[in-house]
Amino acid sequence: MKFTKSQMKQLINDNKELQIRLKELMEEHQLEKNFALKALYHTEVAEGGKYQLAYQVLDSPKG
Repeated sequence: MKFTKSQMKQLINDNKELQIRLKELMEEHQLEKNFALKALYHTEVAEGGKYQLAYQVLDSPKG
């Protein structure tokens, strides 16, 4: 599984908790949105994170 910016944005748009977490990361660490997205991916999605399954669903081919 790899980081895809568009999928991460979709996951965040679909989840209020992740929206809040993204804003907190940006403010707390003074990060630009792109860096905060990557940080959120590594903490909440990658390697068994809380939102890994939801992210994988976005990654699956449609059809």
